[in-house]
Amino acid sequence: MNIKAIKHFLALAESLHFGRASEECHISISALSRNIRQLEDEVGVALFARDNRTVTLTQEGKKFLVYAREASSQWRLIRHELLDDSDQLHGEISIYCSVTASYSFLFELLNRFRQVHPGIEIKLHTGDPDEAISRILDGKEDLTIAARPNNMPRSLAFKGISFSPLVFIAPNEQHLPSVPMTPPDSAEAWANVPMILSEAGVSRHRIDDWFYQQNISPKIYAQVAGNEAIVSMVSLGFGIGVVPKIVLDNSPLQDRVKIWPVLPELAPYDIGLFTLQKNLKNPMVSAFWELMAERRT
Repeated sequence: MNIKAIKHFLALAESLHFGRASEECHISISALSRNIRQLEDEVGVALFARDNRTVTLTQEGKKFLVYAREASSQWRLIRHELLDDSDQLHGEISIYCSVTASYSFLFELLNRFRQVHPGIEIKLHTGDPDEAISRILDGKEDLTIAARPNNMPRSLAFKGISFSPLVFIAPNEQHLPSVPMTPPDSAEAWANVPMILSEAGVSRHRIDDWFYQQNISPKIYAQVAGNEAIVSMVSLGFGIGVVPKIVLDNSPLQDRVKIWPVLPELAPYDIGLFTLQKNLKNPMVSAFWELMAERRT
């Protein structure tokens, strides 16, 4: 078993799609399929269940995934130690964040990091911010930028970067009569407002608590993944949304929505860098961690 086989397995295990995995590994689909079958022959069990439409991990595959992630991490560490005949770091780290975070925080940081550590390759993955913490805990990523949850697992390390208010947004123009143009003045009125909310995550927990404290039973029009999608739906007049202000500030649709001055205000996002405590022993992760300046209080 070689490290390339491990990397090919990880790519397919995380995407569950031969096309996307082959693109990530820069090989053909047939070559990836052949390598996976060779790996399965070597371990003696089927790691994936395949049919004409889907690819899923078998129970044995899920167990092997834990090993593969640890083996890949240990490979990067030992490779760095073996090649480290100078002060220059070499290797690879993975980072996950939302699209908003990628250009709000990462652009400048990655530019500086590349100048200081040109030997470290960055694998950047973007997606739903609600998945950021779980991807770190599951070992899929080395680092992530996300909002700090109310209850943070002890295994995580956190370095604050910035705060962002969590705000109610409404369309600038009324498209549907059910969507009011001004904040309701009673719990009964709020109960009739169509709300567009995140499916899960910090913002959903905050707004659920807010409605509970105000004794409001919300009318949920849509639950979506990603704050950018909430801004889009609100701009089209489908309902009232709740998003971090930093998302609105960077949205091309910000002129089509307005912020409602709702009281009491929602608790702001505490945005920062996350990694597992044990990952800080990795010199490449530690280098990135140290380069990220702690926010000024």
